[in-house]
Amino acid sequence: MTKYLISFPSAAMVVEDDELPIVAADARAVIADAKAAGVYVFGGGIAESVEPVLVGADGSVRTETYGTRLDGGFTVLELPNREAAEEWARRIAAACRCSQELREFMYDPES
Repeated sequence: MTKYLISFPSAAMVVEDDELPIVAADARAVIADAKAAGVYVFGGGIAESVEPVLVGADGSVRTETYGTRLDGGFTVLELPNREAAEEWARRIAAACRCSQELREFMYDPES
């Protein structure tokens, strides 16, 4: 089976404050379904209030990044094929009220 990353940036989710509890409940329901189906690996949101750092190959830690902003939410699922991944991405998109980016992880026999 292949692992897939389903994600969205914070700016993509545009919902009214009063809708947030409903959106959160809908998203949690999809995640509960993924767990029940045995395909859930990991998911969450990026803590945007915590500044990222760049840890160098020499062990140094600098308050900088590669320059690409990473925020929003993500889910990693392990699925039999791309069609299944697209279906889960559709469900997550509907729950979160925003489009989802779908990426496939390269196969690594050790993970």
